This record gives sequence, C-alpha cells and structure tokens, in this order.
Amino acid sequence: MRFLRSLLLLVYLIVYTPPYAISCFIAFPFLRADRRYWMVTGWCRSTVFVARWLVGIRYRIEGFENLPAGPAVLLSKHQSAWETLAFPALMPRPLCYVFKRELLYVPFFGWTLGMLKMVHIDRKEGKNAFDSVTRQGKARMEEGAWVIMFPEGTRTPTGKQGKYKTGGARFAIATGAPVVPIAHNAGRVWPRNSFLKYPGIVTVSIGKPMDTTGLTPDEVNTRVETWIEAEMRRIDPEAYRAADSTPAAAQI
Repeated sequence: MRFLRSLLLLVYLIVYTPPYAISCFIAFPFLRADRRYWMVTGWCRSTVFVARWLVGIRYRIEGFENLPAGPAVLLSKHQSAWETLAFPALMPRPLCYVFKRELLYVPFFGWTLGMLKMVHIDRKEGKNAFDSVTRQGKARMEEGAWVIMFPEGTRTPTGKQGKYKTGGARFAIATGAPVVPIAHNAGRVWPRNSFLKYPGIVTVSIGKPMDTTGLTPDEVNTRVETWIEAEMRRIDPEAYRAADSTPAAAQI
C-alpha cells in the first residue's frame, strides 16, 4: 500500500506539474510579480494537500507567532523536498529562495523560478557573487518578502547534522535583518532521495527572531545552529538517540 500511494504521488507530480507550469508561462506576462508568486504557491498548496490525502503527510506548526512583522532571514533545517515546496504554502509572506543559477535551466521547475523574483547565485562572479546576492535579497525584502536559506546547504539524513555555513548569517548582517531559525522533521515522512513516502506528522518549529546587530557571522551562525539542533532533538528525539549516545571516539 505504501508503494502504491507513493507511486500515485509521483504520477500526480508528473501529470500535474507540466500543465500548471505552462499555465504560469501563459499568465505571467499579464500578472504583477506578487501575483505570479501566489499563483505558483497554488501548486505548492495543491501538492501539500495531495500528499496529505494520498500518503498521509500532515503537519503542525509551533511558534507561528514568532514570525516578525518586518524583514527577516529564515534559516531552516534541510532534510527533505517537503519543506522546499511546503514553506511557500505555509508562510504568510512571500519567500525568496537563494539558489544556484544553474537551476534556472531545469525544465518547468527552473523555468518557472526564472519568472519569479528570487535570488540567483552566479558562481562565475567569484568574489562578487555575495555582493550580488545581498543586493538582490535586500531589494526583495524591501518589497515585503522574507529571504530563506538552508545553512547546511544540502539535505541531511534524519538524525544527522550537516556543517552549518555562514552565508545566511553574513547576508542577515549585511542587510541588518534578524534571523528566524526553523527546525522540522520532514525527513521522517519524505526522506531524501527516497521514492517511498511515509504517513506521519511533520512538526515545524519556528524560533524567536535573533537580532544580528553587533554580531559576527560566526556568532550568528553558532546561535542558529545551537537552537535548531537542540530543537531537532526535542521534536524528533528518536532519530537522534542512537547518534547522541555513541561515544565521541567511535564517531571519528
């Protein structure tokens, strides 16, 4: 049954995504940037809904009241594809993802991204790449969006911790925005690189905004990492019990 439900979800994505993307291409020239974003968010909402009823993936949000009224940089745990598509559907403001420019060439997905106001990283710019990200991100926040990044860079398996990079902290300091840490256990139901999806409840925990004034990127990064990883062990203790009980010498 689990295999069949996962297969049906895959069929849904294959059948539904291309025509939805095509409808976006047709409509986008006639829509303002904010309306383009909410149109794309419709696909996210539909997919979260279908994943719930086909596979049994539900969610709950803790700390929703911690989201600020003004500009912010959201720094989130990254375990799954679920949070990438679910966050735009769950957040009250437009989200501006920071991603590699190469993704713009991915059929349908990348093409749609290219018609939205996101932040593109062009690695060919070398040292100037971060300045470009800062300019783009600051402009998006002035328009009312929140910038979102995944400090670990790539999806980490459930119960594991990746290396937290300082890019998000540097960006927050450069723009003067607070950071909002987010923990979740989406990897439990939508594991990375896995065809099978599992029924269950994703807990999304949103921390209080952290003021970055007067702090170094390393200090901000450490505070974000400490909060997220402690919160991960609270919302998903089973996943971390074995790893945390392993002697340090055995982990080397």
